[in-house]
This record gives sequence, C-alpha cells and structure tokens, in this order.
Amino acid sequence: MTTDRWSQIEFFVQVADEGSMSKAAEKLDMSNAAASRTLGALEQRLGARLVERTTRRLWLTEVGQAFYQRCTAMLGEMAEAEAAARELTLQPTGVLHVTSSVSFAMMHIAPALPELKRRYPELSVQITAANRYLDFIDAGIDVAIRTREYENDSSITIRKLAHTRRVLAASPAYLEKHGMPRHPRDLSSHQLLVYNLAKDAHVLHMSKGDEHVDIDVVSTLESNEGQVIVAAGLAGHGIVVQPLYIIYDEIVAGRLRPVLTDWVLPALTINIAYQSRRHLPAKIRVFTDFLIERFETLQLEHKWSYIQPC
Repeated sequence: MTTDRWSQIEFFVQVADEGSMSKAAEKLDMSNAAASRTLGALEQRLGARLVERTTRRLWLTEVGQAFYQRCTAMLGEMAEAEAAARELTLQPTGVLHVTSSVSFAMMHIAPALPELKRRYPELSVQITAANRYLDFIDAGIDVAIRTREYENDSSITIRKLAHTRRVLAASPAYLEKHGMPRHPRDLSSHQLLVYNLAKDAHVLHMSKGDEHVDIDVVSTLESNEGQVIVAAGLAGHGIVVQPLYIIYDEIVAGRLRPVLTDWVLPALTINIAYQSRRHLPAKIRVFTDFLIERFETLQLEHKWSYIQPC
C-alpha cells in the first residue's frame, strides 16, 4: 500500500472517530484544505461517497460505514503487529483506555497508578469511570473491569480478579436508634439504601444453610452510584447493600457494622475484560498482569470473602 493510500485511510478513520473534518485535520496536523483534498482523493479512488456533511454535522454513508469497519480492523492489526515487534525490546508505550465503575476506579485503580507508572514510565492511562458497560469499539476501550461471569460477545476475553461478598451494613448510630435486625424479615421495618443498577436491586435473595428467603426491598434511598449509598449509610440514613470491595475499609474501621452476617447474598465476581486478539498489545497484557498481581499480593479476594460476625 502506497503512503498516499495509507494516509487517506488514516485520515478517513480519524474523521469518522471525531465526527468532524476540522478536528481530524487538527489531530493529524493537516490544513483544512489538505484534509478536504485527502478525503476527496479517497472517495474518487473508490468511486463512492463515504461522508455526508452539512454545516452542522457530519455522518458516514452506508458505504462509508462498511469501509470504516474494515479500515479500523486493518489499522488495529497494523498497530498490533507494530506492538508485537516492539515488545521484546521496548517497554509498553502509548495510552491505555480503561473503564470501570466509579467506585472501583477511585478505590482500586487510582491508588495503583503510581506503581504502574514506576514500572512502565512510557505508558499513560486514561480512565473512563461509568456505572454502565461501555462498548469496546464505540468507546475506544482497551480494558474494562466488570462484575459479571461471562460476556455475550465471544470475541471478549475475561480474566478473574476476585470474588467478593455482598453484605448489609449500617452505622453504629443507626443501629443504636433502630436496633439490629435478627432475621431478613426484620428488614421490612428498616430503612434500606439501594444501588439500583444491581441485578434484582429490589429483591434480596438470602440464604443460611438450607434456608432461603427472598425479601422485597422498599428503599428509603436509591442511587446509581455506590459512593452515594455509602455516604448515606455513614451518615446514619439506613442499611446499605454493597459488595465488600466498596465498604471493607469502612467495616474494618468500625464506621459501618455488618448485619445479618450468618445470612449470605449472591456473591459478585470482578473480572478484567478485553477484546480477544491473536497478538495482545503489550499495554493490555502488562496492565492485566499487574492488576492481578496486585490483588493477589494484597489478598483482596480473601479479605472480601469473609466478615467477622458482630
């Protein structure tokens, strides 16, 4: 492939990613006139219109969409080939795009970054904190931290980081005022603080040996962010339902007290997910291995699997 053809394809993909000719030109250090000529030459060579524009927006034609998919795959293969060639002699470089929940990013990714930077000084990390699962391709994600056992897309690889219990806990002040529940049915007379993006957020499936109960939850407060739920619990507003990876430190410090510890809620599995590739980019491999090593060294799965009864 000639340099001109390669440049045309790179520019077209940048236009599609940015949704703007001018932004793409700026990213590639091109003048607007050169950008227009580059796209025009590509469309003329293909004999097809790839992009439609108005003064307000830009979009890909049907042909442009199909061409974009093939071009991104080709550019990705080229990037992987270059990364594989550099891997034996160079440290991982570039930007690693990571997504996780807000709580996980704050509590377990951000504190790990200084050591990651020390080991791999040429690697930069961009974190997108979101309490929803972003699409790898559309969001440009390299690695995602997710709490589900499998991916619907067979092209996604998952590696387990840790299992974590989900527990109920409340502040000492709340329990002093409202009392300690002794059975899941007692929760009907308590104020519950619910993370509403959880699976079956309004039903607690609890078990104790061979006994199983399903408790319908009427919440006092709901949020799509675990930190909001925890803050409300610390302030004495009710009983939180949260995984230990979020509230372990609060329980150890005594700011929250676990309740109904002899009853078990379904556990969560925290996974690292990334697109399956023949040649995994070094930046994904080293980050994944680093995070798994860190979790093992800190014995986080062990800490998050057991709570001492109060």
